[in-house]
Amino acid sequence: MDLENLNKTPLYQQHVDAGGKIVDFGGWALPVQYSGILEEIDAVRNRAGLFDVSHMGEIVVGGEKALDWLQSMLTNDIGRLVDGQVMYTLMCYPDGGVVDDLLVYRFNAQKFLLVVNAANAEKDWLWLQQHCWQGIQLENTSDTTAQLALQGPEAEAILQKITDIPLDQLGFFRFVHEANVAGRSCLISRTGYTGEDGFEIYCRPDVAAPLWEAIMEAGKDKGLLPAGLGSRDTLRFEANLPLYGHEISPEISPLEAGLGFFVKLKKEADYIGKQALIAQKEAGLKRRLRGLEMLDRGIPRAEYPVYNEAGDQIGVITTGSFSPTVGKNIANALMDTSYIEEGTTVLVGVRNRRLKAKVVKLPFYKREAK
Repeated sequence: MDLENLNKTPLYQQHVDAGGKIVDFGGWALPVQYSGILEEIDAVRNRAGLFDVSHMGEIVVGGEKALDWLQSMLTNDIGRLVDGQVMYTLMCYPDGGVVDDLLVYRFNAQKFLLVVNAANAEKDWLWLQQHCWQGIQLENTSDTTAQLALQGPEAEAILQKITDIPLDQLGFFRFVHEANVAGRSCLISRTGYTGEDGFEIYCRPDVAAPLWEAIMEAGKDKGLLPAGLGSRDTLRFEANLPLYGHEISPEISPLEAGLGFFVKLKKEADYIGKQALIAQKEAGLKRRLRGLEMLDRGIPRAEYPVYNEAGDQIGVITTGSFSPTVGKNIANALMDTSYIEEGTTVLVGVRNRRLKAKVVKLPFYKREAK
């Protein structure tokens, strides 16, 4: 692997010093693991893990019509946001396929932050520019923003040691701007991509390394571990959080992916893709995302085919792996709606074999509410 030609986050040296196994992740040199994927998953589920997600994209939207413009671009109802609140939403093509899924942060009615997937950051930036209204200001701040994710049941106790923000009063999907964390000005957001309680912390690139060190020091007595991409993918999968290019894509609509809650078909704004999604719903979905639990021994992987018992292909695996939290081999599958009833037996093509699996309810894992 030629590391010289890969993008590096401000925390690259921290990963190397901590023994992180560096891989090429969409052109970024990032750690897939440190101590081990299973150990890092256990830390996040039971204590806490710290992730470098500085490769994510950030775009600031400003202007008097910023809210109205975002309503015309995004599937969720951005008008329901209040200052200091975060919302999950999707951005669609005219045919209802997904450009990207993203988070929207509302500072006020004339200033918002969009946090987009790293692999889509350039594509999203061009898409937003192509559809921008006169008077809307767009600023791509990806290169001047670093992001750390502290996730797990001990995340609040750890972060509280180095900030004066009362974290017990910061609700889920809420944020505080210009918060003091270990003497540095940051944005603290109660969000994450693991299914656990936790925080995403945005800061300038030059303070990312000292911030990482301060959080690791604060978490020493709580069992905090640095965590890599491998554990992050399994954690999000167990919690049924979609991954672009797998559960959602230009060919998979939000409705097919089971994300209808975030698609407001009745909101007044005629956003891009709305009419196609209305037509798709009215016609009846021909396929839907469902969970599978393997009955035979074998690990399902993305793009493996799914068959009915007669041998006809009825779907495809979008994500699959062994789940250490559940203790089973599980998968997400996009399947013909005739076979999505819970308990239905299907067959997964694993190499040259067809192994039995059953349709199960999603998510595979859900943390207990406080």
